[in-house]
Amino acid sequence: MPMERTFTAVIQKRGKWYVAWVEEIPGVNTQGRTLKEVRENLKEALRLVLEVNRELARKRLSPKAKVRHETLRVEIEP
Repeated sequence: MPMERTFTAVIQKRGKWYVAWVEEIPGVNTQGRTLKEVRENLKEALRLVLEVNRELARKRLSPKAKVRHETLRVEIEP
């Protein structure tokens, strides 16, 4: 079941390109010629990084491990 989460995108104009990254997740960064393109690219980069992180975390678990997955909610000041 898909979940919606909110992250902070930082977008900066550099010459003819926009570069962007997600403040909360190291390694999520991209570029694009337009704001629309850089936003789409950033969403895709974020999805891929979260997917890979989840897969890696689950591979580290022992097949016999008893594990709980819980939703964690945290309020953070902007």
